[in-house]
Amino acid sequence: MPRTSKNALPQDFDWYAWERRAQQAGYPLVCGIDEAGRGPLAGPVCAAAIILPLDCAIEGLNDSKKLTEKKREALFPIIQEKALAWGIGWASAEEIDQVNILQATFLAMKRAVEALQVQPQWVLVDGNRMPSLKIPGEAVVKGDAQCASIAAASVLAKVSRDRLLREWDKQYPAYGFGKHKGYGTKAHYEAISQYGLLPIHRRSFLKGWEEKRS
Repeated sequence: MPRTSKNALPQDFDWYAWERRAQQAGYPLVCGIDEAGRGPLAGPVCAAAIILPLDCAIEGLNDSKKLTEKKREALFPIIQEKALAWGIGWASAEEIDQVNILQATFLAMKRAVEALQVQPQWVLVDGNRMPSLKIPGEAVVKGDAQCASIAAASVLAKVSRDRLLREWDKQYPAYGFGKHKGYGTKAHYEAISQYGLLPIHRRSFLKGWEEKRS
């Protein structure tokens, strides 16, 4: 019996069930939306929006969290090439502090949709909340693990954000952004303690930690 990855999907799994249902309801252009970077202490939240051709085959596609960094990087150009349209949107650490992470995530999603070269007629958004868009759609809980366009968006968002953090690692080498990507690891907290906060840190995420230290 051949060995399969624990993250592999069943061969008969229908990646395009959500898109197909929307198209059958009269919405030919269906867009998947997902984000990366809601939890880190530093950096922006990134969102991606993508329209894939129905039943487009992308070998190895899965929820970005279930893929290695190497696999995500390999899939990134393939997804871009096969997409009918794709867009990336950002919301900065400053914006996160101003409006909260949920609203900043919705802002990044809105910007990702606006960046599309082709405007969709229906959106599928990962999670249980919908951003305020002019386009109708629905939220799909754990959509990145069951919907092709959302999974593809998750890869685009994750890779885009990780690349930015690797660039910041060169600018701020003492903080280790290349490794933890801004998340609250022990090493990251230690770096903040030793060197202080950077302009890219989310003050609202660190308020409680700062109060405990004072």
